Amino acid sequence: MEDRRLSILRAIVEDYVHTKEPVGSKALADRHSLGVSSATIRNDMATLEDEGLISAPHTSAGRIPTDKGYRLFVDKLSTVKPLSSAEQRAIHSFLDQAVDLDDVMGRTVRLLSQLTKQVALVQYPSIGRSSVRHIELLTTGPRRLLMIVIADTGRVEQRSIETPLEIEEELLSVLRAKLNVAVDGKLFTEVPDCVQDLASHFTPNQQPVVNAVVATLLESVVTQNDERVVIGGTANLARVGETFVTEVGPVLEALEEHVVLLRLFGESVSPDALTVRIGHENPVEEFRSASVVTVGYGSGDQAIANMGVLGPTRMDYPGSIAAVRAVARYVGQILMEK
Repeated sequence: MEDRRLSILRAIVEDYVHTKEPVGSKALADRHSLGVSSATIRNDMATLEDEGLISAPHTSAGRIPTDKGYRLFVDKLSTVKPLSSAEQRAIHSFLDQAVDLDDVMGRTVRLLSQLTKQVALVQYPSIGRSSVRHIELLTTGPRRLLMIVIADTGRVEQRSIETPLEIEEELLSVLRAKLNVAVDGKLFTEVPDCVQDLASHFTPNQQPVVNAVVATLLESVVTQNDERVVIGGTANLARVGETFVTEVGPVLEALEEHVVLLRLFGESVSPDALTVRIGHENPVEEFRSASVVTVGYGSGDQAIANMGVLGPTRMDYPGSIAAVRAVARYVGQILMEK
């Protein structure tokens, strides 16, 4: 009997997502091979309602899933709808054309929003979980340098440096080489320990320049935060139905606050670690009329950031989960290759 009620709940969720209308017992009997009469379905729906899994939005209307009902549906998903071969090829083709990290992030939100018809959210790779690929030092004046720090994810940070002395090209060449030997391949969190004794390898006359470079590098590492989140597909919120549109104002306002979005993501410790927050499970009050599907992306067993989609609780959970996971896997691969 519990299996039958779960099948009825699943059918209600699927029909409500598809039709955007409350679902009645006769419609369930007509559309689904449940093997029981409409009367039995009505009795089971009454039990599901008593358990808080479905509710009636109007008197004598059909039933719609509650947050609790969606949660049970998601928890009991035995299979996730696989992406078609055409969708997989589209992901590969579209992301392969990206020329740099900003382009990857922009293409990813557009792709996710198109695949899921939801709002797509992609966090830039965390500098704290990335490694140093290269540091470049360029003179832009007699006492001015431009420091370019490139992470293994393709993330690029630039800082201007005012030096107390004029910069000799020979010193710059040696400093650049020693700096890269010290930090190449190191996590950004390891950089302070790697460069703490760098100035001791230079003469007293050269050390003021070296110290200025090291101080700027440490400042960029210590003060760096991960507040960059790219958003795409907010127009999709206007096409999800009258019920959600009445609640969309607070959602749109919250989407403008990146600190709020970072709370929404939480902390991912490994790629493919999926989280589904439904309605009141969301930590942000403005999003408690919505559902959020997020996953970490990266390579190996380390997530470097998160991505996901946000939409009404009446979303296509199997399709959204499949799309988010597929795109996250490929973004992790492409960042490691660039």
